[in-house]
Amino acid sequence: MSKTPVGEVRPSQLLWTYGPGALVDLPNLSVVTMGIDRWEKDRCQPIQEARLLANVRSVMGPQVESLRMPPIGARDVVDPFSAEAFVGVPVKPFPRWLRCVKCGLLSPYDAGLFSLKADARRPERTRFVHVGCRGSNNDLPPRDADAVPARFLMACRAGHLDDFPWHWFVHSGPSACTGHLRFYESGASLQTENLWVKCDKCGVSRNMAQAFGKAGQENLPGCRGRHPHVDRFADDCTQDPRAILLGATNGWFPVTLSVLAIPQTSSPVTQLVADGWTFFEEVASELEAGIVAKTLKKSGQLPGVDGVTSQELWKAIEDHRNGRAEVAQSDLKGPEWEVLTAAHPPTDYPHFMSKEVAAPTGFAALTRVLLLERLREVNALLGFTRVESPEEGGDAGPTIKAPLGREAPSWIPATQVHGEGIFLRFDTASLTAWANQDAVKAIDARLRQGHAGWRIKRKLDPAQGYPGIRYVMLHTLAHLLIRELALECGYNAASIRERIYADVEDDRDQAGFLIYTAAADSDGTLGGLVELGRPENLGRLLRQALHRAHVCASDPLCSEHDPSKDQSLHGASCHACSFVSETSCERGNRHLDRSLVVPTLENAHAAFFVDIE
Repeated sequence: MSKTPVGEVRPSQLLWTYGPGALVDLPNLSVVTMGIDRWEKDRCQPIQEARLLANVRSVMGPQVESLRMPPIGARDVVDPFSAEAFVGVPVKPFPRWLRCVKCGLLSPYDAGLFSLKADARRPERTRFVHVGCRGSNNDLPPRDADAVPARFLMACRAGHLDDFPWHWFVHSGPSACTGHLRFYESGASLQTENLWVKCDKCGVSRNMAQAFGKAGQENLPGCRGRHPHVDRFADDCTQDPRAILLGATNGWFPVTLSVLAIPQTSSPVTQLVADGWTFFEEVASELEAGIVAKTLKKSGQLPGVDGVTSQELWKAIEDHRNGRAEVAQSDLKGPEWEVLTAAHPPTDYPHFMSKEVAAPTGFAALTRVLLLERLREVNALLGFTRVESPEEGGDAGPTIKAPLGREAPSWIPATQVHGEGIFLRFDTASLTAWANQDAVKAIDARLRQGHAGWRIKRKLDPAQGYPGIRYVMLHTLAHLLIRELALECGYNAASIRERIYADVEDDRDQAGFLIYTAAADSDGTLGGLVELGRPENLGRLLRQALHRAHVCASDPLCSEHDPSKDQSLHGASCHACSFVSETSCERGNRHLDRSLVVPTLENAHAAFFVDIE
């Protein structure tokens, strides 16, 4: 494979935006990120999080050995031809079809009509060119012209992605014609009705509007089951492909799992060894443990190793090694809830530090406020989908349509980010009494009906996936508070996230949520969010959020929305009142209804908060 650098992305983007199978739209060309079996595993640093690894294995298989960060190249590389300059993730040009910006020639880049011009010192300038182009009328002096990716692709719900079938489309089916194709525009706008493809040899042309909608189903061939990131075709795909645009948001949706790295033990030494197991994995004696501890103390790679004796460290290493295989799959949020609600939450510096403060006055149902001064979130990428975002898995687990590599993976891409947060716990007795009200039951019935209809349309089990009325209320309140916090805390709104704890199954009685920042840089640990969690600030922000939610700018349409009629997953909720960034919400802005939180114009009797001054 060629070692031509073509651009840069942030490591976290390889998990959320440009992971395996995703298209990276660079300034001059478009590439697809190759599967993880092509990545340099030795340059991917391991991440220790046994709880997440156990859950990943339950989905991906027991062959998964580790979670690893994407490879990170060296900064400020002086020599662009050195080994450090070639550290990165492999990609290949996709789509294969390119278009000359001068003459409109449409052809695959490997057909010999286009040439690649690489620039090792300025990778972003790497591009394809049409050598000796003479313009659309063939009357200009020969001159190289830029070739850009064709903007149309084919994708299906099974996660396949393919080049647009230009020859098939222009000739209305299979054809032996070998003429060159030309892409041109007519009219002042770039609507699909003004875009055309023409064959130079036989003169036939086709309008691009015929590739979309119902016409597209008739004019396009079946799906070939192509996964370009692993160079594989599957002949058994039965999904109907659809034309999409290069750069469309529905071209790649990640399927991820995430956990908070919470202390698993009250012993500081045991937790220290668990956090730094990468350094202690090969230690075979107490003497070696002491040597590793001294090295870590000098390098500062493992905070907290100061003051631990080699004997204590060796005992903790043996205990961890003997019990390592006993870490079993568990509920991702259950252990987090137990730690967040413990009378004295354990501390794991610098990954987890908390402090309890008084709840704001006037909110009797709010029983606990915990300020998380330091926290760590670990995310793992399991796979991806196309065309439609991953559905709620319900009891079946995450929905994965496309694999990360050709074979079952032995490791999974992951990232870890640090931040801070505010945890709010509510009185379960108050929530139970509220949920038993007739007005609340009526909204619950409409939400359940809308949820069932939404899943039936997608051929999913309608009995799965509904989180319950308690979840909907807490989820909506969390969104209202996030919107209010974003105005005052100084953070980017998209860097604030949520974790809702509302599980009432199997004798669980959770009722709370965590609002936290989790950014890959210093934007996650500035301290602004924790400061707003103090009683005098949190009470004011809660009141502002509730008062602002009474009337929406889209009322009365917003408050009158009935999910049972349009088979949607939200009630009285919209972008004007309670939707947040997609990266902030754990459910993609689904399962929201502000009439469960405050009285609205349409429903004044189902609100949990009624008399807030």
